[in-house]
Amino acid sequence: MSSRPVPPAERWTMTELGLYLSAAAVIMVAGSYASVPIYKLFCATASNYGGLVRFGSESIEDKLRKRRTNPDEKMEAAAASREVRVWFNADVAESMPWEFKPTQEFVRVRPGQSTLVFFTAKNKSDKPVTGYSLYNVTPDKAAYYFNKIQCFCFEEQRLRGGETLDMPVFFYIDPEFATDWNCRNVNDITLSYVFHKVESDEEEVDDGLPSQVKIHTGGHPPNRLPPAAAPAAMAAPAS
Repeated sequence: MSSRPVPPAERWTMTELGLYLSAAAVIMVAGSYASVPIYKLFCATASNYGGLVRFGSESIEDKLRKRRTNPDEKMEAAAASREVRVWFNADVAESMPWEFKPTQEFVRVRPGQSTLVFFTAKNKSDKPVTGYSLYNVTPDKAAYYFNKIQCFCFEEQRLRGGETLDMPVFFYIDPEFATDWNCRNVNDITLSYVFHKVESDEEEVDDGLPSQVKIHTGGHPPNRLPPAAAPAAMAAPAS
């Protein structure tokens, strides 16, 4: 069975195909360079009220204060009986001459329990390099409850040639996670980072001073939208 002849109007010349592929390549490269400034813009606009992130009408700080002054006994009991493994993943962009890895593979935590972990970055080049990290939390339905109190993200980090630096992350999982029916089978959460090189027209100069981690304190814009509405209590759905 012979194939249908291709009408002249549907044929692509080699020149047209080459132009199309070249344009696609340019768009992909431009998108990779734009990802960091776009993400910075998102971080700047996603938080408000002095940098506090708000879930609906409440900030993280408001929720913590409410939990201390008027705790929900049922939610606290559910959180105390639930354990989650938080896994850590670290990568670098292709142009980034760093080695970047978590100092621990995972930790076991309970919702509401604050936890401090570290990532280690090493500049493998012989020149100062500044980087900027993007992060992601999976699965999506659990990301809404993952709160970072202090982190090295949202800040440019600079390492001298051959320098190694430990970078902290202080986080907790909202106790409401334990009563969300959608998250009843979520026992593992993964926090992932990718470090990108900050591109500059001028070569960085080594000032001879040891590097220090720049810490972002306070609210962190959630990387996912709130989960779909679910029963407040962790009970089986009505049949």
